[in-house]
Amino acid sequence: MQNIESFSYQCGVIDCFNEMVCAGVKNLALSHPLDSAAERDALLPFTRESCNRYGTQFYIEDEPLLTDLFPISMNAGKHNILLYRADHILGQYLRLKAWKNSLVQEKVYFGGNRTQIAWDYGRLLSYPEEAIRRLIADNPEKEQL
Repeated sequence: MQNIESFSYQCGVIDCFNEMVCAGVKNLALSHPLDSAAERDALLPFTRESCNRYGTQFYIEDEPLLTDLFPISMNAGKHNILLYRADHILGQYLRLKAWKNSLVQEKVYFGGNRTQIAWDYGRLLSYPEEAIRRLIADNPEKEQL
């Protein structure tokens, strides 16, 4: 198999997800997590262009929402770009992130609360119910608090 150059691949992911957000297939989409802010920032000119083309918006995320939906190493300490169409979607994401933080501070981020955060995040990403269930159940690497 031919080696794929990373920058072009990341641009393709951003463009594809922008198209899905524009078409209403996804409410919120994430770029692939990047190891550094510099890597992420290099994608911003292309992201702006893609968002302008599709009528979407982006948000720079340096402290991603960590839930049981994805393995912790996939997003912890990573840098991301969130893609969305409507402002209220970004608001939902930020409220979900704040809710998780308050649950952690109150020491009640476990059991049903923890599961609810992961489910709400999956729904915000427009994942089908079965996919959310499977991702949470099959996640071998959950956050330790």
